[in-house]
Amino acid sequence: MSDDPLNYLNPTWFVNSDAPEILALAAEIAPRGGDEVERACRLFYAVRDGVRYTAYNLELEREAIRASSVLAKGASWCVPKSVLLAALCRAAGIPCRLGYADVRNHMATKKLLDFLGTDVFYFHGFNEIYLRGKWVKATVAFNRTLCDKARLAPLDFDGLHDSIYHPFDLAGHRYMEYLRVYGPYAELPYDDLIATFAREYPKVTAARGEALSGDFEAEIAAEAGQN
Repeated sequence: MSDDPLNYLNPTWFVNSDAPEILALAAEIAPRGGDEVERACRLFYAVRDGVRYTAYNLELEREAIRASSVLAKGASWCVPKSVLLAALCRAAGIPCRLGYADVRNHMATKKLLDFLGTDVFYFHGFNEIYLRGKWVKATVAFNRTLCDKARLAPLDFDGLHDSIYHPFDLAGHRYMEYLRVYGPYAELPYDDLIATFAREYPKVTAARGEALSGDFEAEIAAEAGQN
């Protein structure tokens, strides 16, 4: 895919930026005519904190990962949250594309790690937003309340500098390691994601999101030693 920003303005099936609810929210949060950086930052925080992160009950069906579905549900994981941010940006006239990375995640519940069978999170989703003539990375996965309970510094976004995971948490412990970065994409590479999950997370694809339940945020807090 070319780096031409115009290639990342149009709606796609997953990034359905032409959905009425997406258009309405983008117009409410980031009405056209203002500074593009300020508008992009508003959209970032709306998705980061307005859609709660959970790594449980992963829904892998196509419809569940579509931007309008993520908005309606109000809670999801990194890939759908990044799809929603892309849709809102495009609806606001701001080019936005999808990126993915394999990361070694040191911030997860024991239940989740046992279920996955690994601490490598494949296809971690993030965004790249075209602002003031350059692509800037944005990571909307973890909402502020989750970060507070996990004793992590939340990822902020100023529209000028890349917002990517910190290598260490606030206590100096290992947090996130990037192993592989791939992309960019105008559309979610759904078939590649499902094939990767089937190979690396056989329990996840077999269960179709039904095997793990619970309050991910509360369990993170408990394992971090907080009430």
